[in-house]
Amino acid sequence: MADAGAVRPLLPDHFRVRLRPDGVLEPPELDVAGYLACVEECRSRFPSLRILSGVELSEPHWHRPRADALLAAHDFDRVLGSVHSLPDGAHHRELTVVADRPPAELLRAYLGEVLGLVESTADFAVLAHIDYALRSWPGEGPPFVVGEFEEEFRTVLRALKASGRALEVNTKVPLPGEVVRWWFELGGEVVSFGSDAHEPALVGHGFREAAALVEACGFRPGPTPHDFWRR
Repeated sequence: MADAGAVRPLLPDHFRVRLRPDGVLEPPELDVAGYLACVEECRSRFPSLRILSGVELSEPHWHRPRADALLAAHDFDRVLGSVHSLPDGAHHRELTVVADRPPAELLRAYLGEVLGLVESTADFAVLAHIDYALRSWPGEGPPFVVGEFEEEFRTVLRALKASGRALEVNTKVPLPGEVVRWWFELGGEVVSFGSDAHEPALVGHGFREAAALVEACGFRPGPTPHDFWRR
């Protein structure tokens, strides 16, 4: 559960209606059966498309029993792990609504939590949006300089390499090219792509540029479009 606190007005309407009076967000249960039924319907209607099922587990290292039960009950083609929130007392706060911490401090705290996820034994194959905290970096004030956080990013990437998992190149922001280069330099084996679209028209946006970046860093495409890219 995420504590929205005093920033409730910043939340979209479809989130606000699910807030308790104390400001804690209680999302509905994941409709896995409905989702998988939609996947099968799409596969039936578009047989020429290769449609993978998948799930993104937010902070699965905090919720191991529920995350493990979900994966045990369903055979997803791809499982992503991610961090969207930071601990805040008895609850957690979503990063994009945290306004009371300097952006550099927030990014370092976020990467520290990502490190905890990567070093855990939570069951996921791909680390999603390692740069999620940059979505709340303010437009005013000092600009973001990725080199100032090189050691923090490299620490997470080293742990990711040791875990055998893949790094997602997310095009929402998009991911700074230096992070992909550091991943290759540290021996990272696998890269995937994600547009984080949330809208059908934006699915795959930025993939051409992201693919060029990944290839320039030394990774090569797999035999089919949906395969991971590797060294």
